[in-house]
Amino acid sequence: MSSSTSVKMVKFNNDQQYPILGLGTWQTTPELKESEQIEIYDAVKSAIDIGYLHFDCAAFYNNENSIGKAIAEKIKEGVVKREDLYITSKLWNNKHNPKVVADTLKNSLKLLGLDYLDLYLIHWPIATSDYPIAKDSEGRLIGADDSYLDTWKAMEKCVRLGLTKSIGISNFNIKQVKEILKIALIKPAVNQVENHPYLTQNKLKEVCESNGILLTAYGPLGSPYRDANSKVLLDEPFVKQIADKYKKTNAQILIRFQVLKKKLRICILFIILFLQ
Repeated sequence: MSSSTSVKMVKFNNDQQYPILGLGTWQTTPELKESEQIEIYDAVKSAIDIGYLHFDCAAFYNNENSIGKAIAEKIKEGVVKREDLYITSKLWNNKHNPKVVADTLKNSLKLLGLDYLDLYLIHWPIATSDYPIAKDSEGRLIGADDSYLDTWKAMEKCVRLGLTKSIGISNFNIKQVKEILKIALIKPAVNQVENHPYLTQNKLKEVCESNGILLTAYGPLGSPYRDANSKVLLDEPFVKQIADKYKKTNAQILIRFQVLKKKLRICILFIILFLQ
């Protein structure tokens, strides 16, 4: 598949178009080894070569510089243009203070080598005092006083400043979504959450889409990376049975499961689970 191949799109509540399928860039550690950075760099280049246009990034993943270099090289080669790409990034928990939101986004832009983002998300509805995750001596999360409602107002300012075309949320539950909607001048375009047949999120999907918010599914192939003892969705007999019937791979069946929902949703595939 080349980057010129027709890509199925969804439409946000601000009429912005976005590819339904994206490549996630998580599954890395806060302190990346050089070899891991090279792997991400090579993976993003390969993804562009086979037709991926939508890349899901985040400051927390600590790899935006490598991703930016890969994007720059492919643009230089003439494989793709910036306006053909759809780049998402996310605001980490220790940067919820409204005074630093715009500068934090600008830092992601600098690392990615871009002038603007296509979508910027609040990564979690939790403010913390330090990076990556601050905990006390007993392992309890050390929170900060910043409200995600105030953070959302700063996110809206990023749109007005031209730093990002759209804004959204991630890992927000129904109550938190409704709280955002009460104060929002700009509605979230998406709510990115873990979603797959083990975790369908149907009630959350209904609330989001009834308010014009698309649900983005991360981990659509399952989440064995979260719990080594958990079942592996890709190995489920019922998935293999359907795949064999339609002569598809197990991964293709799980992706199709998302696309064939009542309304289209966006799928983010993690490199560790799919590209390799």
